[in-house]
Amino acid sequence: MSFSDSETSSHGTEYKNFKHVSRDRLLHEMLGSSGSGDSRSSWKVLIMDKVTVKVMSSTCKMADITDQGVSLVEDLFRRRQPLPTMDAIYFIQPSKENVVMFLSDMSGREPLYRKAYVYFSSPIPKDLVARIKNDTSVIPRIGALGEVIIMCFCLQYCVHHEIDIFTSLTESSYSFFFFFIFCTMQMNLEYFPIDSQGFVTDHERALEELFGESAQNSRRTDACLNVMATRIATVFASLKEFPFVRYRGPKGRDGSTTNFRELVPEKLATAIWNNITMYRSSIPNFPQKETCELLILDRSVDQIAPVIHEWTYDAMCHDLLDMDGNKYVHEVPSKSGGPPEKKEVLLEDQDPVWLELRHTHIADASERLHDRFTNFVSKNKAAQMEQRDGGELSTRDLQKMVQALPQYNEQKERLSIHVEIAGELNKVIREMGLRELGQLEQDLVFGDAGTKEIIHFLRTKQDTAGENKLRLMMIYASVYPEKFEGDKAAKLMQLAKLSPEDMKAVKNMRMLEGSEKRKASSGSFSLKFDSQKKGKAARQDRTGEEETWQLFRFYPVIEELVEKMCKGDLPKDDYQCMNSPQPATREVNGSSVRNAPPKTAESTNPRSVRSRRTPNWARSRTSDDGYSSDSNLRSFSTDFKNMGQRIFVFIIGGATRSELRVCHKLTSKLRREVVLGTTSLDDPPQYITKLKLLSEKELSVDSLRI
Repeated sequence: MSFSDSETSSHGTEYKNFKHVSRDRLLHEMLGSSGSGDSRSSWKVLIMDKVTVKVMSSTCKMADITDQGVSLVEDLFRRRQPLPTMDAIYFIQPSKENVVMFLSDMSGREPLYRKAYVYFSSPIPKDLVARIKNDTSVIPRIGALGEVIIMCFCLQYCVHHEIDIFTSLTESSYSFFFFFIFCTMQMNLEYFPIDSQGFVTDHERALEELFGESAQNSRRTDACLNVMATRIATVFASLKEFPFVRYRGPKGRDGSTTNFRELVPEKLATAIWNNITMYRSSIPNFPQKETCELLILDRSVDQIAPVIHEWTYDAMCHDLLDMDGNKYVHEVPSKSGGPPEKKEVLLEDQDPVWLELRHTHIADASERLHDRFTNFVSKNKAAQMEQRDGGELSTRDLQKMVQALPQYNEQKERLSIHVEIAGELNKVIREMGLRELGQLEQDLVFGDAGTKEIIHFLRTKQDTAGENKLRLMMIYASVYPEKFEGDKAAKLMQLAKLSPEDMKAVKNMRMLEGSEKRKASSGSFSLKFDSQKKGKAARQDRTGEEETWQLFRFYPVIEELVEKMCKGDLPKDDYQCMNSPQPATREVNGSSVRNAPPKTAESTNPRSVRSRRTPNWARSRTSDDGYSSDSNLRSFSTDFKNMGQRIFVFIIGGATRSELRVCHKLTSKLRREVVLGTTSLDDPPQYITKLKLLSEKELSVDSLRI
């Protein structure tokens, strides 16, 4: 499919990012197009269930909903006041309980609303369609749903099957027409955007339900996978994208025993493929050829990313501060002169300062904030007047000050909040000694440190927080698994002064990996506990990208996987494809993507490894990676001109903020929007807690012999 085709069929004349498309569908395709057209009663009621209300709130603001003529938002399962002069929009899951509630609202002599416009978040089963069809009092009260469009497709069906619509309207064909009408009522939008390029399926317990000790042959496991697949498939239905579906295959394809955990990506890929195949034949204008790529992974692909300290402003805020989701609570002076009052601030895309700084190094963010605040004070008239030393102000000065006050107060408050947050982060970093710990973490990952440095740190830094020592041990276990064999694990536990409960996280991390013996593959890039890399490095420094700040060397595995997939270099033995076998170049041969060049000796040369750098907390802001400059950051989220086909990466078991950051980086680098999907977005403390739940047994010293 050429870029021009992709742009017109899937993305329209103007390219819109993933979240923008989702928002437009909810606001315009659902809310904006539903109504009687009577200007005297243009206000509508929006009714949702507990799942769809989360979908809506993660995508739209209340002001957006109100702008579409919605005056009241109601819970489907709460007692509601009858509003017989108003139309209602139902955005609900296609469940039996929801359909029963809808029919209860709209049946009988006195329905709650004048007309109902029903939109289902995912495909509705035929038995529920039949249930609605059988309630003859409800059918006339279901709002007009683009009758002309429906009739066009019905007539196309009749022509294709040589049905005379006027003489052959049998019960079966009537049922088909009715079912087709309900197909047009499906929004197929049951995912939860967390970012302009990220979404979750809201499966917080996926790690436990799919990879825990009791997960094998469990009904709960199957139910979790089915719901997950349905929600992921609605992403492609909503965007009208038909993907190549790739997944990380089992490690036991060479004849060794396959662990049930290794089959989870394949099971999910199969379920997603079945859903997308159905969409392909039922959704009007759905692409019949592949328009994008989907790569399905599980958390075992990279067990360092969830626990290593990520030094970006966004990750540090969620890792080190006591935040509730995206809410930061700070104290402000009381207007009445009393004690300070607590105020909530949302760190989200609507804040331009947050949008610019979130993926920058914390030291870079601090410097930028200082420069911006100084520049703001020097240029704003109100700020200049506020800083004047006494003296009377002229009428002209007062006029300029009054004119500048609204903008001054808003910008000052916004900048002040971020200056306060950055100051708090730097304070925590100093008090917890995170710079030295972070350096050791990165040196371990890149093969610049080993057992000697770990033992020295644990002996000399005994006041280090237990959680930070546990995270260090988890990184150490990933790079040096042989150090956790026999009695070595118990000795390390004693040296680090960690409890058996903490060490359970290390044990379960290795259990999550599955087979310890992994088939060697020169093209694959993943954590291999039995690999014998030079210096025991779990990562190699990347060429062509000069790091501009200390502790910014680390990158998640998915960065290299996505780049390999984009070039057609992803090993087919390790990453299977659900679609019909295609030549490697055909998978990414859109006009906007270059075909993978033949492998040469030059392309397989080992990457250069930089020497260990001396501590330098604040280096100059120069970079040739096309990502770290001010101008690129500012235009990064909005510059979508000449984009290639989308790439989707879904991680089962939770994703990290470093992986979300990498998707933004790769979008700019590859000129293809990279969307990250996951069961949940986890910060290190959350991930460690979930990891401990994989096994229920208490650990003894003997059981630590992993």
